[in-house]
Amino acid sequence: MTLIDRPRRLRGDGVRGLVSETSLRPTDLIAPVFVDATTDSRTTIESMPGHERVPVDDAVDRVEEVLETGVEAVMLFGIPESKDENGSRAWATDGVVQEATRRITAETDAYVITDVCLCEYTEHGHCGLLEEHAHEDPDLTVDNDATLPLLGDIAVSHARAGADMVAPSGMMDGMVGAIRGALDDDGHTDVPIMSYAAKFESAFYGPFRDAADGAPSFGNRRHYQMDPANRREAMREVELDVEQGADVLMVKPALPYLDVVSDVRREFDHPVAAYNVSGEYAMLHAAAEKGWLDLEAVAHESLLSIKRAGADLILTYFAEDVARQL
Repeated sequence: MTLIDRPRRLRGDGVRGLVSETSLRPTDLIAPVFVDATTDSRTTIESMPGHERVPVDDAVDRVEEVLETGVEAVMLFGIPESKDENGSRAWATDGVVQEATRRITAETDAYVITDVCLCEYTEHGHCGLLEEHAHEDPDLTVDNDATLPLLGDIAVSHARAGADMVAPSGMMDGMVGAIRGALDDDGHTDVPIMSYAAKFESAFYGPFRDAADGAPSFGNRRHYQMDPANRREAMREVELDVEQGADVLMVKPALPYLDVVSDVRREFDHPVAAYNVSGEYAMLHAAAEKGWLDLEAVAHESLLSIKRAGADLILTYFAEDVARQL
């Protein structure tokens, strides 16, 4: 019997790269950087092997380490020197992200993206101002509309410090429109917004909350982050952000939501980003430490799958390691 179609003919080493459908490059990746205003030395993040919180004075050196791998973009997350009920250090001119941004943009060629949210800055750990009696009533959490002006203030403070892009992550309804209006009114019409357009209430965020000291002190975030069961709703969320002026569309997490990444890629012409989150990173490290998986191989395969699903950009804790491989 003669088989006319033999796909394996194109799987040999000499031709494999020529017919590869998906490519992964260091410039596809964004490296998270945690800047901590409460410390004078680097602090290991136990649940995220290989990652540290760095003091403001080390922020430039940390970003230079990222750039040496070929990754060109970083996302800054801040741990403030103090917290309050409203998260006021989030938009302070001398805040941790603002100061780190000024130094990094002045001394490196990195493309600096900043996280725009309140959870790291509020005493209660939620992503906005609380509704009245929220501490007593589990059905009450964030006052969505009262939070929007504060997100605008944060974005403007980051843009004034030199941020190349801002990334609102709180899943507040109307956040992109509020931030776009605030940026434009302050003269920052060229600063793009990468919106966490479809951010799910996921069990994969635990290590990040350790890293950024941003876990809720009560309740949870299910009233403003998306239900993991909902795929169609994600398209509604993304469409609203597009209408409000989002420039890049983020899906978070990545691996458990590749169907959503694919849907967004198919339905919208905007660049699509995916966040390969801390839990996805930590579980592969844990399996590798047990000897069950080859960390280098599964890290590369994971990011390749995210690209194959349709992501143009990947925010990942594997950025530096995978970039070195590439």
